[in-house]
Amino acid sequence: MSDQPLFLRQDRFVHRHIGPTASDTSRMLQRIGVGSLDQLIDQTIPPAIRLQKPLALPSDETEVDYLQRARLIASMNTHTRSYIGMGYYGTITPTVILRNVLENPGWYTQYTPYQAEIAQGRLESLLNYQTMIIDLTGLEIANASLLDEATAAAEAMHLMHALAKAEQHSLFVDEHVFPQTLDVLRTRCDAIGVRIVVGSYTNTPLGAEFFGAIVQYPNSVGSIEDYTGFCAAAHANNILVCVVADLLSLCLLRPPGEFGADIAVGSSQRFGVPMGYGGPHAAYFATRDAYKRSIPGRIIGMSVDAQGNPALRMALQTREQHIKRDKATSNICTAQALLANMAAMYGVYHGPKGLTAIARRVHEMTNALAHALRSMGCTTQEFFFDTLTIGLPSTTNAAALRAKAEQHAINLRYDANGQVGISLDEQCDLSDLQGLIALFASAIGCAEGAIDAATKPAIPAALQRTSAFMSHPVFNRYHSETDMLRYLKSLENKDLSLVHSMIALGSCTMKLNATTEMIPVTWSEFGSLHPFAPQDQAKGYRQIFNELESALCAITGFDAVSLQPNAGAQGEYAGLLVIKAYHEAKGQGHRNVALIPASAHGTNPASAVMAGLKVVVVASDARGYVDMDDLHRKLEQHRTDLSCFMVTYPSTHGVFEENIQEICALIHEHGGLVYMDGANMNAQVGLTSPRMIGADVCHLNLHKTFCIPHGGGGPGMGPIGVTKELAPFLPGHAVVALGHEHATHAVSAAPWGSASILLISHAYISMMGADGLREATRYAILNANYIKARLAEHYDILYTGTNGNCAHEMIVDLRKFKAVGIEAEDVAKRLMDYGFHAPTVSFPVPGTLMIEPTESEPLAELDRFCDALISIRHEIAAVENGQADKTDNVLKNAPHTQSVICADEWNHSYTRQQAAFALPFVRHNKFWATVGRVNNTVGDRTLICACPPTSDYAEEAV
Repeated sequence: MSDQPLFLRQDRFVHRHIGPTASDTSRMLQRIGVGSLDQLIDQTIPPAIRLQKPLALPSDETEVDYLQRARLIASMNTHTRSYIGMGYYGTITPTVILRNVLENPGWYTQYTPYQAEIAQGRLESLLNYQTMIIDLTGLEIANASLLDEATAAAEAMHLMHALAKAEQHSLFVDEHVFPQTLDVLRTRCDAIGVRIVVGSYTNTPLGAEFFGAIVQYPNSVGSIEDYTGFCAAAHANNILVCVVADLLSLCLLRPPGEFGADIAVGSSQRFGVPMGYGGPHAAYFATRDAYKRSIPGRIIGMSVDAQGNPALRMALQTREQHIKRDKATSNICTAQALLANMAAMYGVYHGPKGLTAIARRVHEMTNALAHALRSMGCTTQEFFFDTLTIGLPSTTNAAALRAKAEQHAINLRYDANGQVGISLDEQCDLSDLQGLIALFASAIGCAEGAIDAATKPAIPAALQRTSAFMSHPVFNRYHSETDMLRYLKSLENKDLSLVHSMIALGSCTMKLNATTEMIPVTWSEFGSLHPFAPQDQAKGYRQIFNELESALCAITGFDAVSLQPNAGAQGEYAGLLVIKAYHEAKGQGHRNVALIPASAHGTNPASAVMAGLKVVVVASDARGYVDMDDLHRKLEQHRTDLSCFMVTYPSTHGVFEENIQEICALIHEHGGLVYMDGANMNAQVGLTSPRMIGADVCHLNLHKTFCIPHGGGGPGMGPIGVTKELAPFLPGHAVVALGHEHATHAVSAAPWGSASILLISHAYISMMGADGLREATRYAILNANYIKARLAEHYDILYTGTNGNCAHEMIVDLRKFKAVGIEAEDVAKRLMDYGFHAPTVSFPVPGTLMIEPTESEPLAELDRFCDALISIRHEIAAVENGQADKTDNVLKNAPHTQSVICADEWNHSYTRQQAAFALPFVRHNKFWATVGRVNNTVGDRTLICACPPTSDYAEEAV
């Protein structure tokens, strides 16, 4: 008898996820100089922090088994028709966008467009998004998306507060702003000492202590209010006004910029993005040109390339938190780029006429419903767009109506005063109206009201839109599917993504986003749920949450997890708020100092400042470790006011520090807690854990370690894990009962953040199992050390551990080449000519590249990448020894576009062959940058953040 189990499976997902084969592994270990993978891991991770037993996780599932189980879980969600509204609405995703953007790895595996020359496609799409937002809001400048509507309102508060005078410390929030937005505003304001005053905009006096005001348009009860006088009065007192506006309504309503708003924020969810039980959805942020340098997040702007051709780029705030650190205006690191692209394409596909028709149809149906309900004895407000707040006849009980509604799988909104809310949307049709009218008639005990489609609009004449919008040709060209398909493909073809080659970005972990992991995201059973639907209708989601939280606890060693933070930096912020709440509960609210190593992630200082903490930096020593002498000095200095120590582990220098447990123990001895940034969990899972090193809380970048795709700059998720002592302080929610009585206010608009993409990490963990997750970590470390072994003969590697190894990433030092005029940027741009995205440039050390290959890359791809960098080193040597000109060489002129290579004239001192096809493999699969090197200075000097004027398109046509 064989000792092998019967019917041994050969289709384990781990073999699909991990790139190197067994023979590849042997060759790689030989090149590194170790006898086994176990030996490499033993030499790399300090023995004191190694896990002594496997992760307590269920065994791995095959892809077929997982999808079958996911279908059963999906069926546990109740199919309902939700008219709850409150910022979340049914929408119809055009299938050409569904298939060619949301389900297309050419779009969802792209990285944030920091390397503009190989990102012109998504940059154009995001510019379209900004233009659409500018036009609809009537303001002058917009960014390329934020995390959700509530977060965008909070960022507006920060902008207004940053511009305030010392005596201005209060924020007015109208009583009819959505409750989840007010909840997040309370979180942000409490942390920095801003007083919130909630009241009616019509009768709350705004004195000299106010710096800003936030109102909703239409408001939470559906009424359309005229804020013109309010804005004028606020401005007379040096108060800025932010309007939270429904984007679809602005097709019919006077835009905020025309009645005096300084900022407009909101969600673009109903522009073709499913509700997904809360996300992900792209929030918009628009403001006046005067405040352009204070806008949070990413702005796409126009510039020119080296040949003088138009080129797009990220403008102004590009990774500013990594540069300004604790002086940054925001800690925003992840946008919702994929969802912003979907919304932009929804706008392109429908155009202004199509959007107006959709908005008008929604309003006309709402109006018809209002008239029918009034004829049945109900009351509604006079003016509205898509939302009615309905007063029932005195003989009718709202609870009875609710019972009948839920029997018919209909979700309405109910308030404490017995009123009922209904929000209609793009998905509604005549049968939906008839069903609603029949429901109310049954509850009231009367005849059904008639539907009248010819009712006068319920929008005040003074607030009806008269200005044109989205007149740019891009919104008026692509309305047939053929045109749209070709436009989408033309943009995709301009961008390098994981479908082309590895993206070896240190600190960003561009892992494989397996197809099976992505499939359930677009199932209607998960996509159609409203985040505020009764929880017993979301039993499938509840199972996903429970299993994922349990797995993340097992992986981190913690006792509880919050899935609410919908970005890594937001997870940092949430974790710090939990630490603050813990100290306050112990009567030690005076503890307000965050010690942050120089080697920590760049968003950490900005997050600490937003949480109301004082940042004190701890130096690094020559090895890149935390300088223990400096740490002791800072601990002595802040022994009474130490709140926490924020550490990235392994550090952003790419090493496992052997004294990490000693560091954590010192922090605890001085009354502080340890926050571990989980950006580098890719090197920990299954081998060590945050709890093992001594951390009290950490966030996990699910869009890194746990395979949620980057989507060109988002979505992301950043759940936090905590010890049992901190669990009571995890975020709660104003609308959905969530968490402990001591829970902090919400950090996201939806209770479980971007719930629909949690399915991706759930699938990854389920299909990998404990052994597979451990192997993924081991191979991430193997792949990195293999690249290090090959490159160390040609480049200086800046930091390594005691045994000469790196963790899952390494820093290649290029600073010495500055002597001959070669910068890190030149190497980054030259890599494009070889068909690769540059590694992380000049972070955390200026003049370096931080390389991380991930476990999913096969040996052949690792070798191609190494061959490219070695070839580039020879090109640098040619400059060093005088064989190549210092200014006219392949590095300084990179990237070389197809038009440059094929031009009639060639005036360079090197050949076209050297420029375009330096290695044989490039010729077989050439990826061309679509523009030459982008001029950042020109772009910042003349900031253009909307589509070029129509005249430019006319010139192009000629």
